Amino acid sequence: MADDVINSNVSRAIGRDAQRNNIAAAKVIADIVKTTLGPKGMDKMLVDNSGNITVTNDGVTILEEMEIDHPAAKMMVEIAKTQETEVGDGTTTVALLAGKLLENAETLLDRRIHPTVIVKGYNLAMEKSLEILEEIALPLSSREIMKQIAMTAMTGKGAESDKELLASLIVSASEEVGFGGFVDKEDIKIEKMKGEKISQSELIKGFVFEKERANIEMPSKVVEARILLIDFPIELKSPEAETKIEISSPEQLEGFMASEERYIKELVEEIVNSGANVVFCQKGIDDVAQYYLAKEGVMAFRRVQKSDMEKIAKAVSGKIVSNIRDIELGLGSAELVEEVKVGDNSYTYVRGCKNPRAVTLLLRAGSSHVLDEVERAVKDGLGDVITAFRYGKAVPGGGAVEIELAKRLRTFAKGISGREQLAVEEFAKSLESIPETLAENAGLDAVDIVAQLKKVHESGVSNAGLNLFTDKIEDTFASGIIEPLKVKTQAISSATELANMILRIDDVLISKPKQIKENKFEGLD
Repeated sequence: MADDVINSNVSRAIGRDAQRNNIAAAKVIADIVKTTLGPKGMDKMLVDNSGNITVTNDGVTILEEMEIDHPAAKMMVEIAKTQETEVGDGTTTVALLAGKLLENAETLLDRRIHPTVIVKGYNLAMEKSLEILEEIALPLSSREIMKQIAMTAMTGKGAESDKELLASLIVSASEEVGFGGFVDKEDIKIEKMKGEKISQSELIKGFVFEKERANIEMPSKVVEARILLIDFPIELKSPEAETKIEISSPEQLEGFMASEERYIKELVEEIVNSGANVVFCQKGIDDVAQYYLAKEGVMAFRRVQKSDMEKIAKAVSGKIVSNIRDIELGLGSAELVEEVKVGDNSYTYVRGCKNPRAVTLLLRAGSSHVLDEVERAVKDGLGDVITAFRYGKAVPGGGAVEIELAKRLRTFAKGISGREQLAVEEFAKSLESIPETLAENAGLDAVDIVAQLKKVHESGVSNAGLNLFTDKIEDTFASGIIEPLKVKTQAISSATELANMILRIDDVLISKPKQIKENKFEGLD
């Protein structure tokens, strides 16, 4: 009867088959990113349809670049993106944890435990985990801890060799634009430039962007810059409606052209009289205006993107002016504005801004592939530092927090009388997959490492984790392997919510794409 009701273009999976298919898809995604976890994780090479190559071990980048069709797998990609958006790191962890929760739930389903019971148990375990995390988290007490958080996030990425320098730059950038414990990621611009090595990267207390001055006759360097930012054009206004001008003599034509030039000249005089010697214009600058500005020694840039204009205004403490009469109110300042040629590209530096509210992290590396991976590493480190600034708490890394959670959840499960107890125990087992995978990716005996970690935690050392630089179990917080609390709480919440959503699905209906039929005409008599 159901087959008669449902369109033949719709494929259907029911009950256990639907659950098994969804769980299998989630496990595939988790297995793909599993080997990238940790400081000794491996990289993936991704080649798109155009032949562009991406080499990375960043979880969200791998998942975004893959062409995924299965709906449950797409949901895994979405939680990785959410993790990246919310905290900037932990994307591999959240995908791996979600896959493991579903894998362990499958063993309970095979034992005929109803999905709603598993969901209830997982929710109890999640709530208890968040409660425990708040209890064991430690306050951020120094700048050095912030650096260690950034270095932990970048470990295992392409920038690992220079992670100390980059971590210092990230923390300095966050301190420059931070206000009341809040750092807006948009106020820290990341600019990439090819150079000899990563160690040439620097923090510019100002702004850097790929742009050249409007006219080669303008100065390429201005010291003690007084900066004007305008969003109106320095050129003749085009009439809004169709306009006709009747000219009956050469004198009238000459007068008309002279009036146009006079208007441009007066506009430039207003700019010069304001004291500005650098102009950033969001719109166009007329050739005549360029000539007069160059003659007055003014450095000008045209068609600057709105987003760049806003960041420059924050960096130089200026305002974007929309009316020529208000230009004196919007002047910003910088010690130096300079155009620098790097290869075939021109970059403009705005340096030495006092109390900048926007800064630039200038990243250097020898090739575009390395630059891209360094950028991804810095974004992870920046995300962790910003999150740490905002929430002010951190937890030990190296699997320490997962083992401690698993230990306490098993104790918690003993107080639950129903079948939910089994789900809580499977939740605890899923958390142990994180240190287990860290050990596997480092070439260690995962079973032995997890057993040792459990033993140390049972003895009361709650910060004991796996230090993969020494391959020893030690207090990872003291060793500088530190992660923001929010990264862990977000990962556990998102992974649990996704696992619960997929477990509740017992019927999957997928419509096949409609095929366009071609009309073929036979020969007509």
